[in-house]
Amino acid sequence: MTAASQPVVREVSPRVPSFLAADVGGTHVRVARVQAGADPAHPVQLLAYRTYRNADHAGLSAILADFIGDGPRPAHCVVATAGHARADGTVITANVPWPLSARQIEGELGLREVFIVNDFEAVAYAADQVDAQGVLQLCGPATAPRAPTLVVGPGTGLGAAVWIPTARGAVVLATEGGQPTLAASTELEMAIVRHMQRDRRHVSIEHALSGPGLINLYNALCAIADCPACLTTPGAVTAAALDGSDAIARQALDVFCGLLGSTIGDMALAYGAHGGVYLAGGILPQIRDFLQSSSFVERYLNKGPMSEALARIPVKVVEHGQLGVIGAASWYLGRHAH
Repeated sequence: MTAASQPVVREVSPRVPSFLAADVGGTHVRVARVQAGADPAHPVQLLAYRTYRNADHAGLSAILADFIGDGPRPAHCVVATAGHARADGTVITANVPWPLSARQIEGELGLREVFIVNDFEAVAYAADQVDAQGVLQLCGPATAPRAPTLVVGPGTGLGAAVWIPTARGAVVLATEGGQPTLAASTELEMAIVRHMQRDRRHVSIEHALSGPGLINLYNALCAIADCPACLTTPGAVTAAALDGSDAIARQALDVFCGLLGSTIGDMALAYGAHGGVYLAGGILPQIRDFLQSSSFVERYLNKGPMSEALARIPVKVVEHGQLGVIGAASWYLGRHAH
């Protein structure tokens, strides 16, 4: 068993059947045994929680089997994952290292039913359950009206979803926000895009705004400067940028933050996100101080006459490693528990 965190166990109410919730990313899988909570402010109660490295396991079924161990086998499981969930229970994704199939997991583990939901759709369901101390405000007012709220996160890819309140409860619009074409605003960004176009016809937003995207930015800047690219992982680029040991790494992170601000401003206008913007997960908690002092806010607000509208939208960085599983469980409880 490879687990980055030990299980947290609480007393289980026998009246509420527990189930599994998993958040499948490109690098890690987070799994929890959950049940409905008694507190309306915290409708999901985590009974046990672990984090696994994808590279150490042959597939999601192996991870879930390890997590269940000799304990009671739940009937249901909900999986949040990057990509598009098809009606047949399979997933179209470029970021998860092995195929995902709800029916296959049911058969291999003997579960009654497995549900699959987009990862940022799940995160959107959990955004209102984050404690205030887990939030960094970047701009805008402290509060906002109950209105559509955008949740975005650069990780292995770029996830995005919109939480929309209605008279019958909230609904969430899952999007492929990382797939539209990347828009450059400066001469340097245009040079970077031209360099990226040498290898591909379509340069998407997530080709720059993701963990791998940060490497792409760094490699492009090294090529433009005609110097060797010595760093090979997003973590290495981030560390070198933050400690000042590599000028191009710092430039790459600067460009990353500027592009992120510009892109988030576009998304907030496109989706009418007057209820706020949450930047969740991914690499952002590691660079929160850098992000706060970067050109992010300036670029976010740089939308001509729409700058005034964007200034009224709160933009916050959410730090909560369990958002994916909490959101997946919230999705399940809202649609299937009854």
